[in-house]
Amino acid sequence: MTLLNIRPATVADAGLILRFIRELAIYEKAEQSVQTDEIGIAESLFGADATARALVCEANGEAIGYAVYFYNYSTWLGRKGIYLEDLYVSPEKRGSGAGKALLKYIARQAVAEGCGRFEWSVLDWNTPAIAFYTAAGARPQDEWTVYRLEGEALKAFAG
Repeated sequence: MTLLNIRPATVADAGLILRFIRELAIYEKAEQSVQTDEIGIAESLFGADATARALVCEANGEAIGYAVYFYNYSTWLGRKGIYLEDLYVSPEKRGSGAGKALLKYIARQAVAEGCGRFEWSVLDWNTPAIAFYTAAGARPQDEWTVYRLEGEALKAFAG
């Protein structure tokens, strides 16, 4: 029997989280997009001005996955919400309940804190994730399109 444990990540987990981020990027066919390093993870998740939080999922003491999330805000609801940035479980450990345990952990936190929403994005080709999220009761928000400014485009627009 697999004993799952979800715990808040600590700065000592920065290297582990970076490893999982790279594995997730490879799965999402975007390995070249990872531009951070262990120091960047340590500072952005555990520094004094960190706005995101991370969780580690362990199975029988072995780290098998992680989640990163942050708080957002809905003007329509007049309440904060939680946005799930990453949810990842090592391929060989999928089906163990780890992903569901991470998702439920954050959902319970959202409910306990009076959040109005718990949301995330998923790649349109990632049918296993879509099926997983749909089974959890989540519904796609097809009427919205995500826009992004980054890198040189962000600098140019800001200038």
